[in-house]
Amino acid sequence: MAAGTETRFSEISFGRVSLAVAFIAVQALAFVGAYAVGRPTWYAFFMIASTAVTAYVLHRDSFIVAAATLGSVLMVALGLPLFLFVARQQPAIVVEKAFNPDVHRMLYLGIYGPFLAALASLIFGIPLAYLFAEGFAGQQLVESLVDLPLVVPHSVAGIIILFGFGSGGAFPNVSVLGSMIGMILAMTFVSAPYAVNATREAFESIDDRLEYASRIHGASRWDTFRRVTAPLAVRGIVTGGVLAWARAVSEFGAVAVVAYSVSFFYPPAGGEVTAQHAPVFVYGTYLQGGLAESGAVAFILLAVSAVIFLLIRHLTSGSSTTGGVV
Repeated sequence: MAAGTETRFSEISFGRVSLAVAFIAVQALAFVGAYAVGRPTWYAFFMIASTAVTAYVLHRDSFIVAAATLGSVLMVALGLPLFLFVARQQPAIVVEKAFNPDVHRMLYLGIYGPFLAALASLIFGIPLAYLFAEGFAGQQLVESLVDLPLVVPHSVAGIIILFGFGSGGAFPNVSVLGSMIGMILAMTFVSAPYAVNATREAFESIDDRLEYASRIHGASRWDTFRRVTAPLAVRGIVTGGVLAWARAVSEFGAVAVVAYSVSFFYPPAGGEVTAQHAPVFVYGTYLQGGLAESGAVAFILLAVSAVIFLLIRHLTSGSSTTGGVV
């Protein structure tokens, strides 16, 4: 009986995957055709209409059709600019930028710096997220402080970092302006809420009875967290880290104010080099080289970031993410 049920579910999943692949293939062909004749607007209407028809054929439910149609409008707004951005790239310029040493340094800094910021957000954010899940007096005030960077304009965030950690700030002997430390502080400021909130949701989803069972069997609070709570929340923790990293990768305003150009150790050069964070570099390329060159650099950055993001998602989507934490 169980084997038959499993086979039936497998067949349903295979059918859904095949349908999804066919739908994507049709969308790709439609976009190529519309782009070839210089009418990308046609594809926008086609995507909305085809989504509505597909939803009707599969469900024949007016609510589902309406939801799918309205959702497809947002997907057009998000996806069509991205499709056109990729389609309008000039391969020769992309290849030229791909072999440019300045772009290599930008990519290294644009991945390494955000990684350090995400790591800092998790190291100091996980304990705070756990306390949020447990609850404490004055929690709403602390939560508001944590979420404040979400509404602060990016350039203002950079100014805040300079006032807080620059000359006359909390650590007067630490160089912040134009330094790697300053860049990481700016990135951490804007990305920490994502790490804390995602981790908090993971802690809150854990059944309290599991922690109680651990404690009642003699485990200390630390052992319970290490062997029960953290392993159950690890997927949410990883998600928070990925979101924090992605947010740090995309940060422009705060980094441009605090550390427009930074010096850092670059392994291929065997010493220190000076480079700019990826969004700052793309903006500088746009001012100096125009839309075509900045678009090529942005395309390379987008491709590398997407590969890393998808790889992390793939590695953390399996059963391995439920393992213990030593």
